[in-house]
Amino acid sequence: MTQDMTMDWARYTPAQRMKRYGAFFGVALLVTWALGSIDVIWEWVWDAPVQLADLFTRMVPPDPTNLETILWATWETINIATIATMIAVVLSLPVALISAQNTTPNVVCLWIGRFILVSSRSVNTIIWALLFVAIFGPGIIAGIIAIMFRSIGFLGKLLGEAIEEIDHAPVEALQACGASRFRVVLYGIVPQVMPAFFAISILRWDINLRESTVLGLVGAGGIGIILQGAIDTFQWQEVSMVLLTILALVIAGEVIASALRKKLL
Repeated sequence: MTQDMTMDWARYTPAQRMKRYGAFFGVALLVTWALGSIDVIWEWVWDAPVQLADLFTRMVPPDPTNLETILWATWETINIATIATMIAVVLSLPVALISAQNTTPNVVCLWIGRFILVSSRSVNTIIWALLFVAIFGPGIIAGIIAIMFRSIGFLGKLLGEAIEEIDHAPVEALQACGASRFRVVLYGIVPQVMPAFFAISILRWDINLRESTVLGLVGAGGIGIILQGAIDTFQWQEVSMVLLTILALVIAGEVIASALRKKLL
């Protein structure tokens, strides 16, 4: 006599299912509390589509009257991003070496390097720009230094992680031959991290190009100054022209960065 035994398959056990439902319920409560704790004027939210349509009609068609000035500010933005990236690449190299566990001289240097990385990445570029505008005054110098300070943490962290993941066999071979620390770094570590170094630098340049477009909003140079001026004077057709220029700049930067990365692979 055979007994037909059938079992219903379930992805989660009843206990796991209850935990998931509890987690969803907790997230829903948290979101509800967050929405209730902020001061939202819902009338403005419901009226937003009407205001958006009205603003769109004001911005069309774009006004190319000030195009020469816009293009000059765009070139200034490119220079800010490029110069800041180049300086940050040079300065991030020693920071990456002392923040990587396998190349740092001692624990003190390790924590100094990691403090630099954390402090650089924890402050937004706009905040850095506000600080350096107060120090150096309005202009591209403040923008370059702000982008540079922000980039050091990004470049140093990713490059330091690449250094920690290298193959240690060449390093051990050089050490066994009595090579100095400088030669070990130069011939055992640098060749292994060069592809990652170039890829990270190109990626950061692409990010800096986008961040440089808004530095002018706080007086740190670039096309953002033109955008802020047009918004303040309600020149919406010029605003749309600036926005289209920024869009074209970002797309061109993405294309160039992608092409350069493909060359390295």
